[in-house]
Amino acid sequence: MSVRKRIEKYRRSGGAADLVRVEVLVPSSARDDVLRLAERLRADHRNDKDLQAAFDQALALYRVRILDNVDLDRLPNLRARASVVAKAMIERGDARAFALGRELLSHAERV
Repeated sequence: MSVRKRIEKYRRSGGAADLVRVEVLVPSSARDDVLRLAERLRADHRNDKDLQAAFDQALALYRVRILDNVDLDRLPNLRARASVVAKAMIERGDARAFALGRELLSHAERV
């Protein structure tokens, strides 16, 4: 595989997937603030991807058993939906659902 193809594959599916390079001009005194902001944004993005993956897995496995009277579309964001699904899994599911619900809840509570 050529270097160029390897770089393209990394940007599509590797650690840099969904990220873009940004160049900005800021005063030298604000450089550290911009770097901290970028670090926080990357961490939030990674956490949201992990949360979405765990949420999708939970719904794929337990949707019918836990969402009998719950309308997820009325909730404002992914964290709120994940929290409701996790609590329902913990209350109504088996041991595997309980473990997955705890994991989902821990992802949802990270800020």
